[in-house]
Amino acid sequence: MSLALQRQAALAEDLAALARLDPDIAAAAALVGPPPPRILEPGFASLLGIIVEQQVSVASGKAIQRKLLDAFGTVTAQAVCAADDATLLGCGLSRPKLRYTRILALEVAERRLALDDLHELSDVEAMARLTALTGIGRWTAEIYLMFALGRRDIWPALDLALQVAAQHLKRLPERPGARLMDATAECWRPYRSAAALLLWRYYRHLRARPSTADL
Repeated sequence: MSLALQRQAALAEDLAALARLDPDIAAAAALVGPPPPRILEPGFASLLGIIVEQQVSVASGKAIQRKLLDAFGTVTAQAVCAADDATLLGCGLSRPKLRYTRILALEVAERRLALDDLHELSDVEAMARLTALTGIGRWTAEIYLMFALGRRDIWPALDLALQVAAQHLKRLPERPGARLMDATAECWRPYRSAAALLLWRYYRHLRARPSTADL
């Protein structure tokens, strides 16, 4: 079975389990349908792409990644280490992200960060290893674990879209912060990655509606 089919089957199992646990999840799934899995190739290029997408629009992040591909062909840590600042800035990186990119590239190129070994670590250990680097915070590490490593119990509580979706799903008076997000998702363990994928889909549904009234 291909990786895509494996991820799809696992996601379907987890969504079914979530629907049994939480009627709000069941209602959202019935409304918007099952989300597809999101799959990234593990490695430097994918992790850099997630860093690039921090705090910018999806379109802007994708545009920068296309420019990096145009500049390097294959985006590797070694190629980025060898590039001058003008090349990287010309791809659309801000000065802070240029610094984060340099740090990540050097750590990977010199094998101080062995991305291939992360699959052997627990979620907590892998998160700690990634967030030890400047420029990689909780959200970046969680997205990498979810999409590149296929971890099934990750909950990006800092994600704005998830916060908005959770507010509507749970009929909260205001958008929840990370602490309340974590508390809300506690009952969804060990299927929180599936919950996140569903709520991202639910968020897009809310954005498309003329009114974002509660379910």
